[in-house]
Amino acid sequence: MMAATAAAALSLPVLAHADQPAAGTTTFNGYIGYSGARADDVNLGAVQGRLGVRFGQYLGIEGELAGGVDSDTVDVLGTPTDVKLQHQEAIYGVGYLPVNPNFDLLARVGYGHSEISASGPSVPLATASGNSWNYGVGGQYYFDGSNGLRVDYTRHDFSDGGPNANVWSVGYTRRF
Repeated sequence: MMAATAAAALSLPVLAHADQPAAGTTTFNGYIGYSGARADDVNLGAVQGRLGVRFGQYLGIEGELAGGVDSDTVDVLGTPTDVKLQHQEAIYGVGYLPVNPNFDLLARVGYGHSEISASGPSVPLATASGNSWNYGVGGQYYFDGSNGLRVDYTRHDFSDGGPNANVWSVGYTRRF
């Protein structure tokens, strides 16, 4: 479904306005924000940073790094266990649909790696990591052409059979 959304977003250039970056123009962007992830009954929070390159109006790539800031306590065989995201990295291809000069819808598809840790009173510190195919949609609004707000949803489908994650992010974005 997300791939169909991305294809639809890329196939509708007629909605773009002339004030968007011209074809052949390369722009750079940065992002800092907060993400909340839910995988099964575990809710985790992270600070995220992204750097991207946009090629013209419709296509781009972005890299993403995140570090966990909010942990969750879950019951593991009757023992309260703290779970925390240690770090997450990903790279994405991004499709943009300019709606007006300051607002874009976006779809992204990529590949990532995440590492979590778990510990408890009678549980020694343990870590686990996994690789995932990620896909999602979102929107970004620029208040003044350079500074804006971005909100997006990304699904992480882990290839090792671990629980998949639903990740909502909100943050500050800037065009350079």
